[in-house]
Amino acid sequence: MNKLKTLVVGCGNMGTSHARAYHKLSEFEIVGVVSRGAESRKRLSDELGGLAQFGDFDEALKATQPDVVSINTYPETHAEYAEKSLRAGAHVFIEKPLATNVQEAQKLVELSHSLGRKMVVGYILRVHPAWTKFIETAQTLGKPLVMRMNLNQQSSGKNWETHKSLMNSMSPIVDCGVHYVDIMCLMTGANPIRVSGIGARLSDEIDSKMYNYGQLQVTFDDGSVGWYEAGWGPMMSEEAFFIKDVIGPKGCVSIVDKKGDSQDIDEHTQTGCLKLHHSERDSNGEFSKKNEFIDTSNEPNHDELCELEQKYLLKAIQEDVDLSQHLKDAVNSLRIVLAADESFRTGKTIELGTF
Repeated sequence: MNKLKTLVVGCGNMGTSHARAYHKLSEFEIVGVVSRGAESRKRLSDELGGLAQFGDFDEALKATQPDVVSINTYPETHAEYAEKSLRAGAHVFIEKPLATNVQEAQKLVELSHSLGRKMVVGYILRVHPAWTKFIETAQTLGKPLVMRMNLNQQSSGKNWETHKSLMNSMSPIVDCGVHYVDIMCLMTGANPIRVSGIGARLSDEIDSKMYNYGQLQVTFDDGSVGWYEAGWGPMMSEEAFFIKDVIGPKGCVSIVDKKGDSQDIDEHTQTGCLKLHHSERDSNGEFSKKNEFIDTSNEPNHDELCELEQKYLLKAIQEDVDLSQHLKDAVNSLRIVLAADESFRTGKTIELGTF
């Protein structure tokens, strides 16, 4: 098949990593990079040998007429750019979250189906081999599950500026939470029924209506429960910034062996190893099995994970993969974290109903 003409929108951390993947994969051809910042798009263009540069999305879409649009911008632009790309006849890769509200997200799903265009949402943990093993192991622990997860980021300098920009449209538990709520849904295979959320504004550098620390609690219809915690800013603690722990009747599994730099983007996905504990006991009431340590140290880095995501997009296009469940899951996880945000703002537990 001909190379897929690809327009990369957004030249920050994610846009750069995805652009490197398209550049490496022979089936793609980058026909332009788009960013409001001239410096960032020039840096990416120079790194990849000189690419067409645009400061305006609509201009770039019209000029390049791409087969694929890769959207790696701030969340408030996601729905607009995705809709325009789909209507222009392009397949779409879009960083999470799909939109800033459930209605817009569902509208995009329906549009991609009606136009016969593929749309893949950037749930990077779904392509991560160690996280796949983590999910599979959690599913052996029986029901119900207790899932404890967080990703607190002590940020300063450019990273804090990025976090403040992200908080112009959503809180940390919404922006980051979709990843980990999605993992909880995969582990349980159950339907979420209610969500509660708490939060706190810990900086006067952000809007008075926004909060940079939050926690959600979600209950599933199989009795499983989970919490997720996220905080951004120079005040955040790194003592327990990365907790990934699942408990069931038969034992527990945890991601362990973290290095300890919450600003390092590779640290957000790397695992080191999994620790599996068995609850079985002998006739004396002592544990009958030793803890198992599952080595996951030989794992992809951030750029390699982004390459795996683009290989999945390529497979979906070339083999006409049905992405209905993928997109339903993306909307469902967004629905859960937005319910947590609503719970924080209203002080009430949110009953989710059927989906």
